[in-house]
Amino acid sequence: FTSSVVAGGMEDDPIITKVIIDQLERRITDGEDPLVLEGQAWIGKDLNKFVVKVDFEQVNGETEELELQALYSKAVDVYWDFQIGVRVDKKPTPSRNWLAIGFQGLAPYWFEIDTALFIGENGRTIVRLEAEYEVLFTQRLILTPEIELNVYGKEDTALGIGSGLSNMEVGLRLRYEILREFAPYVGINWTTLLGQTETLARAAGSDTSDVQIVAGIRAWF
Repeated sequence: FTSSVVAGGMEDDPIITKVIIDQLERRITDGEDPLVLEGQAWIGKDLNKFVVKVDFEQVNGETEELELQALYSKAVDVYWDFQIGVRVDKKPTPSRNWLAIGFQGLAPYWFEIDTALFIGENGRTIVRLEAEYEVLFTQRLILTPEIELNVYGKEDTALGIGSGLSNMEVGLRLRYEILREFAPYVGINWTTLLGQTETLARAAGSDTSDVQIVAGIRAWF
């Protein structure tokens, strides 16, 4: 993607900005249909940037999930950035605060990877792995499979989370780039709880997996 130059004139390394909306979508389920936003924005130069990431879910006008990250990002390779900063989970409650340390970039065979270690209070830890891949049918029609895994170092009973591999989300989205910067898409998304977290959810009478039809837009500017 091409970034927007906001300063620097004829400098070789100007200040640049970018906003990426990875997912802005409605997920159609058997119950209430959530509105989901996942994206990030950054400002800086080629090697050093300030990055903000957001993960938001709303149901019937009420915020169910809100995760914010503020990160310093430094390029350590042609395709990789090292990132460190803070993560704040405002929803669900009780809220949680974390130190965030991770890497984001392109793995061999052009897999897009975003992986992080989150260190919280009282010895809590999370390891997260996100990966996606683009399959080009044409220059405009693109299929994107993706996966997210979260592993918790210890249980957090207040949030119904057990230790170990806690949840997995697998998606498949087909988008059409009307412009390079704007692409509507449709797809399918599967979320499931795993391990001790699944056991806690079953004991509480909650659903442990869900298959969702999704429709949304992907954009950047």
